[in-house]
Amino acid sequence: MGFRVLSPRISQKIMNIVFIISGLITILILVFVLGYILIKGLPVVNLDFIFSNPIDSGREGGIFPMIVSSLFVTLIAGIIATPLGVGAAVYLAEYAGENWLVKVIRFGAETLASIPSIVFGLFGLAFFVVFLGLGWSILSGSLVLAIMAIPTIFQVSEVTISSIPSSFREGSFGLGATKWQTVYRVVLPAAIPGIVTGVILGMTRAISEAAAVMFAVGAALSLPLSIFDPGRPLPLHLYILATEGISLDNAYGTAAVLVILVLFVTIITNLAVDRYQNKIMGR
Repeated sequence: MGFRVLSPRISQKIMNIVFIISGLITILILVFVLGYILIKGLPVVNLDFIFSNPIDSGREGGIFPMIVSSLFVTLIAGIIATPLGVGAAVYLAEYAGENWLVKVIRFGAETLASIPSIVFGLFGLAFFVVFLGLGWSILSGSLVLAIMAIPTIFQVSEVTISSIPSSFREGSFGLGATKWQTVYRVVLPAAIPGIVTGVILGMTRAISEAAAVMFAVGAALSLPLSIFDPGRPLPLHLYILATEGISLDNAYGTAAVLVILVLFVTIITNLAVDRYQNKIMGR
């Protein structure tokens, strides 16, 4: 007795149910993880915890120097990684065509994106800290995170720029614009929402990495006053508190602050992107 083939309509309904269930499971996992961290960590978080210095290696006190270290490292990494990643994407999407160099660049980006973060940390220790003599510092950690973020920014930006309709370029050329004027005035403004998404993805990965910075930025509990001072970003502080058994309560509090920072940056950036899209669409 042969199996009866399902009709296309029934197959479509079944797959719709499967996709909906998959999406709901993903959302539930996200809500569970974030909810667990916030429930355990928010009771610890208050103004004193946020704006005071750690005491007794973080067993007591707050995390203000860690917040500043995280902001410094992420901001500098973004300043370094964004023009490099977007510039490479513009070159490949608008100028390079298809040749061996393009294949090498794409292969290099894919390889960098798949390398474990601790390998980046060891590279930063050997090259930036020791070879270049930068020492354990905010700058060394920022350079490591910039290298980590570049592949994500590059890949997302290239896809976004390549997806801009060719009619945009043809219309610009028809009005007498040069290649660079077309890229700068037409293509990039239209691609900004996707590029910003790539920057967010790259930098949120960078800000949450402990293994990548633990060998480059140091683990100082003091407030960094310049990019050449050592620091202790929030992920590294969380790792030390949890693994060394210093204070599990403060570890949960640190995790909650880190989650809130990432959510805040993501929400604010998305709102700005939506406002920009509405503006260029004349809404």
